[in-house]
Amino acid sequence: MLTREGVLKDLQERFKGDIIDIFDKSPKRVYIGIKPEAIKKIAGYTFRDLGARFNIASGVDMRFHFEILYHFTVEDINLLISYRVKLDKAHPEIESLTSIFEASNWIEREMHEILGIHFKGHPDLRRLLLPDEWPDGVYPLRRDYKEWDSTAIRDRGVDR
Repeated sequence: MLTREGVLKDLQERFKGDIIDIFDKSPKRVYIGIKPEAIKKIAGYTFRDLGARFNIASGVDMRFHFEILYHFTVEDINLLISYRVKLDKAHPEIESLTSIFEASNWIEREMHEILGIHFKGHPDLRRLLLPDEWPDGVYPLRRDYKEWDSTAIRDRGVDR
């Protein structure tokens, strides 16, 4: 039978060389910082062996790096595990998880399109959200984004 303590201890022992830090936020939530090159084996173990459900991943352009949080739920023990990876801004890439679970397909496409993160091994990184006329290499959720279309109104509905 799975327990919260058992799952966390198992992860720490099994992936001790890949775990950077653990932030035990609450009884129902833990953040685990991992090395980017370990995401595929840790996510695969979490999904296949622990029976966790992949919820979603979220990416953000931080000041000095890109960060992706991969959110998994171990439903039997009501635990949300978020794996945090930090990617180099100059070369943001990481292994795709699509070979482990198809559910990562569209969110990886979205992060590729709006942040410019490359997912190695992804079967189809074509556009998902942005219009066809959007220029290649322009990522709207990057901190350094500059408006490329002088006719666009992108005020997000905010009055000035």
